[in-house]
Amino acid sequence: MSRTIADTLASLQTDAPRHTIERVLVSTGAIDYFADMPWRHGTLWVSWNGHGVSCVAPGSTPDLFADRHAEKVGREVRRTRGMPRRLVEQIERTLQTGRLGALPVDLREIGSFQRDVLSTIQDIPPGQLRTYAWVARHMGRPNAVRAVGSALNRNPVPILIPCHRVGTSDGAVGNYAFGAEMKRVLLTDEGLDMEALDTYVKSGARFIGSRNNDVYCFPSCVRARRILPSNRVEFKSHDTATEAGYRPCTVCAP
Repeated sequence: MSRTIADTLASLQTDAPRHTIERVLVSTGAIDYFADMPWRHGTLWVSWNGHGVSCVAPGSTPDLFADRHAEKVGREVRRTRGMPRRLVEQIERTLQTGRLGALPVDLREIGSFQRDVLSTIQDIPPGQLRTYAWVARHMGRPNAVRAVGSALNRNPVPILIPCHRVGTSDGAVGNYAFGAEMKRVLLTDEGLDMEALDTYVKSGARFIGSRNNDVYCFPSCVRARRILPSNRVEFKSHDTATEAGYRPCTVCAP
């Protein structure tokens, strides 16, 4: 009798549906899903799995995004219809605030150095610009400026983790994976006065001080923006600011 029951149960066994297997693989992070969502500059392509968002790119096409995912993540990715509502809401919140907040990101495929770089740049407030040297110094690796640039170039989740807030040593915005113009647009969205920044870059001013105190800042620092034009003092280096009796701002820590 028991054998008959066992044979009957065995005959009822079927393979799990393909979509069920796929969802399990995505939930465990073995593969990723990807889809597009609207944002203020068109389309944002996003891949994700059970660990979080794994890759992001604006515009593009499904094929180009899949290629970018292969380059930055290296895991299999499959297109799906739409994104989970909660994930969309979390991404929209991050885009609105400029802060990662509660949005989970999957950075399992990157090394510890790049992870430290991406963690450090999350301390840069929206609408402000720092330099590659600043990132290296705040990581405790002041001689790793070039390595910082390479790590930012490999950022799999730009815009969400703000590599667009890091520029060159002369104070310019520098290059960006999606073009310098997109970088300028993102910073403008966050409140940075690009015209004023360009003026400082052209004049060679890397830091701004006030005649009313002895502090100098990055031009994009919130404290520098409050200085009246008649009180502004421009410095071309840390040394010239120090020689003039100024000390680094504790907010932007230039």
